[in-house]
Amino acid sequence: MEPWSERLGALDASFLHFEDRTAHMHVGGVAVFDGPAPSYPELLALVASRLDRVPRYRQRLEMVPLGQGVPVWVDDGHFDIEYHLRHTALPSPGGELQLKRLAERVLSQRLDRDKPLWELWFAEGLDRGRFAIVSKTHHCMIDGISGVDIATVLMDFEPHPEPPPVPPTWQPRPAPSATQLLLDSVTSQLKNPWRIAREAVEPSSDVRRLLREVAGGLRPLLGLAQMGQAPASSLNQPIGPHRRFEMVRLDLAEVKRVRAALGGTVNDVILAVVAGALRVLLLSRGETPAPDLRVLVPVSVRSNEDRGRLGNQVTAIFCPLPVVEPDPVARLARVRQEMQGLKERRQAVGALALSRLGEFAPPTLAAQAARLSSRTRWANLVVTNVPGPQIPMYLLGRQLQSCFPVVPLAARQTIGIALLSYNGEIGVGLLADADRARDLPVLASALSDALAELVKAAAERSR
Repeated sequence: MEPWSERLGALDASFLHFEDRTAHMHVGGVAVFDGPAPSYPELLALVASRLDRVPRYRQRLEMVPLGQGVPVWVDDGHFDIEYHLRHTALPSPGGELQLKRLAERVLSQRLDRDKPLWELWFAEGLDRGRFAIVSKTHHCMIDGISGVDIATVLMDFEPHPEPPPVPPTWQPRPAPSATQLLLDSVTSQLKNPWRIAREAVEPSSDVRRLLREVAGGLRPLLGLAQMGQAPASSLNQPIGPHRRFEMVRLDLAEVKRVRAALGGTVNDVILAVVAGALRVLLLSRGETPAPDLRVLVPVSVRSNEDRGRLGNQVTAIFCPLPVVEPDPVARLARVRQEMQGLKERRQAVGALALSRLGEFAPPTLAAQAARLSSRTRWANLVVTNVPGPQIPMYLLGRQLQSCFPVVPLAARQTIGIALLSYNGEIGVGLLADADRARDLPVLASALSDALAELVKAAAERSR
C-alpha cells in the first residue's frame, strides 16, 4: 500500500500555531439528552459504525522535520476508539452544576497531538433521567458549520433508527517517512513560485481563484489594517490553562419577535443582547465601559457543495459593540447600523483575503505571523452564532434536548461566547478563564435579562 498524507490548509494550520500552554484551540460543546442513557457498548458501536463518514477522525497530525513545512494528516495506525469516547458519571445530585464542572475539567486539557484530535465524554447520572455528552475537537479540523454537520452524522432525525451496522473493516494507510515529508515539503516550497506563476494564467485553476479573492479584498484589507487595536478592557488579560463554563438557554421565538418589531437580523439582535450583558458585567466590576468594545464575529464562507467536509471555511468581521449605551433599543439600532456598514465596506472579504494570503507564504513565515496575530488585541472577545437544525435530533432514540457550544479562548481573551440555535432554542456556551472571570455567572444571568429588555421594548413597539 502506498504511503498517504494530506497537507493542512493555511487557515487550518494557523489554529495550530495559535495554540500554546494556556490557549487551547479546541471547539466543542455540551449536549444534553433525555434519557434513559444508552449503555457504553451501544454508544461505542454507534460511533464506530459511522467513523467511515468522517475519515479525519481516525487521522493524526505528522509534523515535518525541523519545522520546514505545514503539518500533514496521516492515518493513525494505533487508533483506539475507547480512548476518544470516554465514559464517566456525574457525582450526586447530578445537576447542571455538576455537568458544568465536568465540562470545565474536560475543556481545560489540551488535546494530545500524537492522536486524532477529538474526544467525546459520555456522562451518565444527570438529574431528571437525562445524560450528556461533552465534546471537543481541535479547531484545525472543523469550524462551527462543519461541527454541526458532524453532529448530524452521529445523530438521526428519527426517534427509532435502524440498529447500527457492523462497521466496515478499516485498514490504515502507511505514513510517509520523516525524510520523505521533509523532501516533499522543501521541493514544494521551491516549486511553489513557479506553480503560482503558471497556474495564475489558467482560467479555472485554484491559484487563479485565490488570486481573484485576494485582489477583490485588497481595499477592504486596507480598512482592516487601519482599524488598530481594540480598546483596553478587563476582558483582555493573560489567561491560564483552567476554564469556567456557563450554559444559558434563550428562546429563539423571542429573538425573532424582537427582530420583527425593532428591525435588523437575528444576528443583530443576538449582538445587541451580548452588548447589554457585557455592559452589566463590566459595570459590576466597577469598570467604566469603553464606548465601543470590538467583537470578532466568524462568518462562514462554506458553500452547499462543501457541507459535510471538514476543515475551516470561515472569515470574520470586527463589529463595535455599544456597551456604553444604556437603552436596549438604541443599542440594537446602533448594532444594526454598524453591521450594515461592515457589509457595505465588505470587511469580511478583506479578512478572507488576509487568510488566503497564507496559502502563498512560506510555512515558517506563516507560523510566525499567526503567533504574532494571536497576541495582538484585534478584538476584545469572540462571539459566534451558528444556525443548527430546527427539528428534533436523536441519539440512539434519545432526543437531544439542548446544546451549548464552545469557542476557544485566544491569548489575552478571558471570555468567549458561542451560540447555537436548535429546535426553537438558542443554547449559549460561555467559556472563560477560571481566574480572570470568576464572575462569569453575572454574564450568564445578564444575557437573559438583556433579551427580556428587548422583548419588553418590542411588545411596547407592537402596541
